[in-house]
Amino acid sequence: MSDHYERVKIELQQMKAVESEAAADEQQQLSPASVSSVPADVSFAARRDLTRSSINGRSRSKSRSKADGHERQVNGKQLSDLTPQKLTLDYSQEKGQSRVSNEQNIKGTLRLLKGKTAANGHVESCHRQTDGKCEHHGKEDGSKVAKKKRAVTVDTSKAKTSLEALKTSIRQLKWKEFPMGRRTACDIYWHGVSFHDNENIVSGQVNKFPGMIEMLRKINLSRAVRTMQELFPEEYNFYPRSWILPEEYQLFSTQIRHLKDNDSTLKPTFIVKPDSGSQGDGIYLIRDPADLRVISGSQIKQAVVQEYIQKPLLIDKLKFDIRLYVLVRSLEPLEIYIAKEGLSRFCTEPYQEPSQKNLSHVFMHLTNYSLNVHSGNFVHSDSCSTGSKRTFSSVLYRIASKGVDIKKVWSDIIALVIKTVIALVPELKVYYHADIPPGKPGPTCFQILGFDILLMKNLKPVLLEVNANPSMRIEHEQEVSPGVYEYVPSPVDEEVKVGVIRDTLRLMDPAQRKQHVTSNTGGGSPEEAIVVETGSDEKESLTDSLPTLCLKQVFPKYTKQFNYLRAVERIAGIFLRFLGVKGTMRLGPTGFRTFIRNCKLSNSSFSMASVDILYIDITRRWAGMLPDSREAGMCLQAFIEAFFYLAGRRFKAVPLREQVLLLLEVCEGALEGLSNSEKPRPHRSHPTQSSAPNAFSSPALTRRHHHHLQHQPLQLSAKANTEN
Repeated sequence: MSDHYERVKIELQQMKAVESEAAADEQQQLSPASVSSVPADVSFAARRDLTRSSINGRSRSKSRSKADGHERQVNGKQLSDLTPQKLTLDYSQEKGQSRVSNEQNIKGTLRLLKGKTAANGHVESCHRQTDGKCEHHGKEDGSKVAKKKRAVTVDTSKAKTSLEALKTSIRQLKWKEFPMGRRTACDIYWHGVSFHDNENIVSGQVNKFPGMIEMLRKINLSRAVRTMQELFPEEYNFYPRSWILPEEYQLFSTQIRHLKDNDSTLKPTFIVKPDSGSQGDGIYLIRDPADLRVISGSQIKQAVVQEYIQKPLLIDKLKFDIRLYVLVRSLEPLEIYIAKEGLSRFCTEPYQEPSQKNLSHVFMHLTNYSLNVHSGNFVHSDSCSTGSKRTFSSVLYRIASKGVDIKKVWSDIIALVIKTVIALVPELKVYYHADIPPGKPGPTCFQILGFDILLMKNLKPVLLEVNANPSMRIEHEQEVSPGVYEYVPSPVDEEVKVGVIRDTLRLMDPAQRKQHVTSNTGGGSPEEAIVVETGSDEKESLTDSLPTLCLKQVFPKYTKQFNYLRAVERIAGIFLRFLGVKGTMRLGPTGFRTFIRNCKLSNSSFSMASVDILYIDITRRWAGMLPDSREAGMCLQAFIEAFFYLAGRRFKAVPLREQVLLLLEVCEGALEGLSNSEKPRPHRSHPTQSSAPNAFSSPALTRRHHHHLQHQPLQLSAKANTEN
């Protein structure tokens, strides 16, 4: 009897699952404007009124849970009570269509729904056909009814703060959302924090890269950019000079003391940023190393101290920064998109150059929205061109009216973004390799980043930081009485963020991805592939309702201009080759010796014993700089330092950049010959090759990064702050 009960119970659960799937499909066929709790095409004023009425007079937590419960109720129980005929009629009336178009719409929809309810038969057979070729019964105006395209599925159970913008985007695309997750695989998984929000994904696409949060901490970002500054100092002068605390505290103190001794009139200002801080938390300004705050009485907490830009561009006498959204679509091949629209966040106190009296005025010096929103001068505006948060385009129009070359500003910003991502890619590939080793099933990844950029008075863009999890909220809190809040839609945020998320999803559509790959392998450029995608037959149904893509591809479109900067990525490729154990991010001594041997870098003056000493010295020092690491061995940054050292020993007569490029050619040539078991490729001619010695000489170890900081001239004069 119990067995029979269990079988019946399982059958009932299966029937309920089928019914819920059919209900979701019916909801997909109907217009989201007639079904969803907040229609996608309703005016902003109506959405604001709806939001206010649903949560007015309640506390923050209660209003949010109430709104969520209302949404689940609409999407769940109440939806099953509505008939297809009623929904179709309501949709037609809302759109104000003519009587003839209403009748055609009703007939066409009913025919489609009848085909479904005949159903689970006809629809399922459609899905089983490999080419998807299945004609519906009957024709309309002598033509075949278009085949039903399977809706893209999105798991939003981990979306968190981006939930509302994501829901709006999914409704506009007419895709299927699974807010509570799904037992079977989804096409796209939208995480709120990191790649590891859900550990059980083996297919599909995830909107986070492994390691992105770690790489965009203040210290790691500074190290990555500093490595590029060693090789390409002119190309990476958009990042302020930085010191890493506490390890470089003595160096910082010594350099500032010497600077002031040489010129007593100089009064430089520095900004201190906690390594893992966000939303302006813990940031403060100093004028002397002695002003650094300590914890536990003596220990300086991990942070980055940077030059403070004293002459920013001002609008209405206020300092502001720019938040631009950047999509990294893939690492291999590298694809980067920049949103054509961004946000400008304004301070709420008129700017004055820093002095001892105003260093603590956060509303004057710090542009963080999370800080300034608490100022009494903060202005929430329904206009995108006024208030304390505006669109970036409105700022561009404002400065263009003064004769500024806007194209030049955009060109400089695009270059800054591409160069920054190129600096991050080497370490990101190591993280990716550790979490999803070659041959292991796993998802592909993409991610939206938030670039914070400051325009100097001379319109040169400066990178402040990069956010792995930029806020995607499209509403802000408004206090209606003490302790009671309501959420009010923000037109500026909605204007920018919904478009970014929606068009990111469009680019990551599995059908689009396949077409994109086909276009690239067929010889077409990525830019041509995007044009084909947005005008393809598969998207004809969305052409009338969706605007053109707000995301502009910048890489590989500009590969020729920036590909020469990817030298460190080539070093990372060699590092990955010798890691050996899948899932590890550290190179052991055996792997390092194998690298030296296979690349033929040892000789009589540089024995394998010297190789071991080099490995131990660099690895031990980097282990001290990375105290949180639980894995033993040589990290990528330590390997890069060792590679720079080996290049300097072998090719003394040329600059560091040329040394590294020459050693890369030696290593890649040796490894290619080893892999192919053929004659090594002909060595490319180089103008300085003949003068470079082939033997290693000095056995001394150069601490490359420390040496670079000590000998690079420190320029913090007023002229440097004005012109750089």
